[in-house]
Amino acid sequence: MRRLFAAASVCLALIIGSTQVSFAQNLYGAIAFSQNTGAVGWSYDYRSRSGAERRALNGCYKHAGDCRVVMWFRNSCGALAVTDRGGYGTAGHPNRYVAEERALDQCYRSNNNCYLKRWVCTGR
Repeated sequence: MRRLFAAASVCLALIIGSTQVSFAQNLYGAIAFSQNTGAVGWSYDYRSRSGAERRALNGCYKHAGDCRVVMWFRNSCGALAVTDRGGYGTAGHPNRYVAEERALDQCYRSNNNCYLKRWVCTGR
């Protein structure tokens, strides 16, 4: 009976420990943008920054060849505001609406007629 209790305790500890690891895991997202065409690619809930950036670029490359990652974020939201002439601003924040507002603010610092093009958030 003691062995059974000890084995059950070890299994429970492993389950609880693995659950804590998954809750602590970071999730990444990214936005890629082509200033020449306005094409956008994005990603969210990737386990690595490089994976998120790669996915965002691949999505953008379907529509343009000059895409680049303009922002990445972790456990948060990202927003991209643009103009029709290739100007842009980006921002990240845990709150989607704050990220959007800050991206617009950044765009307006050096451009006119900015509008929100894309926002995306991770699950955490």
